Amino acid sequence: MPSSPADVPVEHESRSPVYYLVAPVGTPNYGDELIAAGWLRYLAEHAPGATVWLDTHSPGPAQVLLAGMHPGLRVTDTLWRLCGAAPSEEPWQVSSWVQATVQSPGMAPHLHHGIGLLHSADVLHVLGGGYVNALWPRHIGLLAGVLAAACVSGARTAMTGHGLLPPAAGVAALLHALVARFDVVDARDRPSAELLGVERGVDDAFLALGADGYSDVDACWPGQEPPDVLLCVQSDMVRGTVTELAATVLATLREWRVPPHRVCFVEGIPRVDREVFELLEHELPGVRFYPFSDVWDRGLPARAGQVWISTRFHVHLVAAAAGASGVALPVSEEYYAVKHRSLAELGSGWDVAGGLGGPLPWPSGGGFDPAELARLTREKRDLAKGVYAPAAEPDGDG
Repeated sequence: MPSSPADVPVEHESRSPVYYLVAPVGTPNYGDELIAAGWLRYLAEHAPGATVWLDTHSPGPAQVLLAGMHPGLRVTDTLWRLCGAAPSEEPWQVSSWVQATVQSPGMAPHLHHGIGLLHSADVLHVLGGGYVNALWPRHIGLLAGVLAAACVSGARTAMTGHGLLPPAAGVAALLHALVARFDVVDARDRPSAELLGVERGVDDAFLALGADGYSDVDACWPGQEPPDVLLCVQSDMVRGTVTELAATVLATLREWRVPPHRVCFVEGIPRVDREVFELLEHELPGVRFYPFSDVWDRGLPARAGQVWISTRFHVHLVAAAAGASGVALPVSEEYYAVKHRSLAELGSGWDVAGGLGGPLPWPSGGGFDPAELARLTREKRDLAKGVYAPAAEPDGDG
């Protein structure tokens, strides 16, 4: 017989706060790791004494990548495992099953203590990104599970910086019902905000922007001129073929007449963002490659004066924040084009290409205006205060 919520051991030892974050961290994926790091650093600044749990599909790699970003960080995978264990991937069924299981943990006895931990949180926060949509229909259970836990504990709930396109068929009414139960809701693009019926916000990565997110470009290539043109080009989720994508990139570099040794490919997801480089490296003798490991350890090698081509959304965001010009190259209309256009609307200054085929035009300009970038960053930090109130501001003048 399923246990009741009262049967779950919930411990409230000291009353230092317990914050429970949910995010798809550990693949690794530059954007998802960046967002998680931004929130952890924010909490390290404003609530260093808190216990912070991060619930992710890959807890081992996440623990390694994010180690030291908050003194109270711990990692688990309870909600992701519940989503995977639901007997159907139909979103309504996933939502119903996960909510029932979080409130009656005997339905998943192997996760009994993990569910009890969910019930102990003071804040339950589904971090931003583009992972709750038709591409991953089970992930709606993350929202449902957070809300079910809050029904037991009374925790504050938040979902911030979400992009929900393309939505699964027939899911709009369910999303509205779930979102209405959150205390704080933030969507990063206009179509997602309209779908949810909320005000448009900005991506959670704006919380993470800072000098420590960028490498010293000159130091990355000692004794050499740094590259002028940088590319982050993926091989997953491409509408069309990867060879068509490679052909578009090669035609563009030929049209721009960039010497290959002044070109560098940058990796946002290991291996996935290397495939196009490997297809082209023999046609571009001297071309360089900057792996994800260096991006994570040293920062994105972006600065004003560069030109970028990026299929990746967060590389577009962070490079434009550094003042770089660029062209966003969406590899799918229903997923990536919406994301890239949202940044152009905010003032990234980047051109958004219409798709694959033919050389891309040299960008007309680019880089966020510093004053506008500061405003967007303040907007996200103000939202963060609302999520984690009553987390106190640090003492001092800074």
